Amino acid sequence: MTNFLHTHLKLILFSVITTLIFAPVLAIENADAIIALPSSQNAKKPAACSEKYKDSVSCPVSCFRADPVCGVNGITYWCGCAEAHCAGVEVAKIGFCEVGNGGSGLLSGQAFLLVLAVPYVYWDQLK
Repeated sequence: MTNFLHTHLKLILFSVITTLIFAPVLAIENADAIIALPSSQNAKKPAACSEKYKDSVSCPVSCFRADPVCGVNGITYWCGCAEAHCAGVEVAKIGFCEVGNGGSGLLSGQAFLLVLAVPYVYWDQLK
């Protein structure tokens, strides 16, 4: 009987400790504010992105921190609004482009480049 009681007490204690540990994580109301890219502040108004970089961008853009924006062509520009502006593309949304929306064809352009690049890299290593 005591072994049965110890097993249940351990299970109850484990449940209480787990609840206490993960309760603060579940109580967060705005999960978007936890990890935010610099451009996340303008996520609701991508028009501000194009206004900010109309005249003051020197191309090509080099960046040290990723600040992705999704162009209307379905390509993710990793250096943000400035890189999209240099490419002559309007920003569709702030953040990464969804997988598979890189064009109107059967296979997106980014996925197609990945399919071509990976075997090439391995072929060079085999030589």
